Amino acid sequence: MATPGSAPIHISLDPTSSAAGIDELLAAILRASPRVSDLIFSPGRTPQIEAHGRFLPIQFSGQTPLTADDTRRVAAHLIGNNKAAIAMLREQGYCDISYGLAGLARFRVNVFIQRGSCAVVMRVIPTTIPELKTLGAPEELGQAISVGSGLVLVTGPRGCGKSSTLAALVNHINDSEPCHIITIEDPIEFLHCHKQATVHQRELRSDTPTISHALRAALRQAPQVIVVGALEDRETMELALEAAETGHLVLSALNAPTAAKAVERFVSVFPTREQTKLRDRLGRMLLSVVCQRLIPRKQDGERIAVYEVARGNLPLKSFDEPDAAAGGTRQASETSTLDSQIEQLVRRGIITPRAALVHATDPAELAHKLSTYDSELG
Repeated sequence: MATPGSAPIHISLDPTSSAAGIDELLAAILRASPRVSDLIFSPGRTPQIEAHGRFLPIQFSGQTPLTADDTRRVAAHLIGNNKAAIAMLREQGYCDISYGLAGLARFRVNVFIQRGSCAVVMRVIPTTIPELKTLGAPEELGQAISVGSGLVLVTGPRGCGKSSTLAALVNHINDSEPCHIITIEDPIEFLHCHKQATVHQRELRSDTPTISHALRAALRQAPQVIVVGALEDRETMELALEAAETGHLVLSALNAPTAAKAVERFVSVFPTREQTKLRDRLGRMLLSVVCQRLIPRKQDGERIAVYEVARGNLPLKSFDEPDAAAGGTRQASETSTLDSQIEQLVRRGIITPRAALVHATDPAELAHKLSTYDSELG
């Protein structure tokens, strides 16, 4: 969980008073803190950012807390003439959009109503598409995907970089495979150009009314690869699995802390009477489950990525049994558990024991293994 920072970020700009001023404010914030991941505009507070998992206030000359009119102006500027977003905000109390500052950054934006006023949360999306190597992903992740058929799930908690990993996987395929890729996103984050592959990116609401509608259409659009930003409901999960079964490579993200929890979440959205059959289908089509964490380094607070790649096609019991890797269902050379990697980062002095326990899948077991660090854990 992010904790409030002690040092505010100072900028030399007055708060938003015009459309141009909003872009100038965003640019000034990004220049002042290049590692910012989120920006928050809320009535009654000055703008806030999240950087390295910590919340920090923005300070500027003559600052006063934002008013409801201030945040409404920010929201209106970001939404612009997006009629679908305006309608969604009025009808459902929130909307998701993308926004860009030319040559500087793109944002995934959520505008929502609280206490009758607008609040805005902006996730910063780098303009450069990440590569698997620069993310620190293991080589086996790139080797695990090929233009064939099956399902690859990228899992982890909120803010752990799942979108970046998905983008890196798409980029890896785009660099090496002459194929057709269709992405379905809410909203579009990283912009992919055509390389070896032909890439079409569809955004919810502006390009398609629903994710499920776009998935059904994709089955008639001759892709070899289908990328779904997130699997969040039964219909989307069923269609993604059907696409994998009909010869497509399907990549998607799923909010779950471990491979086992990802499988359980996938299965649990279906009626009990269907779950046995679904496990069998999922077991045949599941190529890989990628679990990841971002953990702050001891030295500078920047976050280091930790990955676990469970590869198959595997019996699903291998995900349900904590000792499956040791018991032979998965070979030790094929996967390294997150907690063992986290333990090694502690022993190498890269992260603190406290940070390790926050991000561990089994904190009690890891604490036992790190018992030599009791003085730091106290």
